[in-house]
Amino acid sequence: MSQNRVVQGRMVTADSLAELIEGESVMEAESISEADRDCPECGESVLEVGYMPSVTEFVTGWKCQECDWSETDRD
Repeated sequence: MSQNRVVQGRMVTADSLAELIEGESVMEAESISEADRDCPECGESVLEVGYMPSVTEFVTGWKCQECDWSETDRD
């Protein structure tokens, strides 16, 4: 199965989804999965991806497939 997903009308990989959430390049990203929640802004589906923005940090990020909303598990 392909790990590419459609986000806001364009195909993204795990790396490009992590970059959309982070706002800059990431070192590595795990595979994309469906999140167990809906977007708080528009109610559409949310995707989840784990990624490493740096050598010392692992972040889980969530991104709506239809709008600009995104969030991470950082404090």
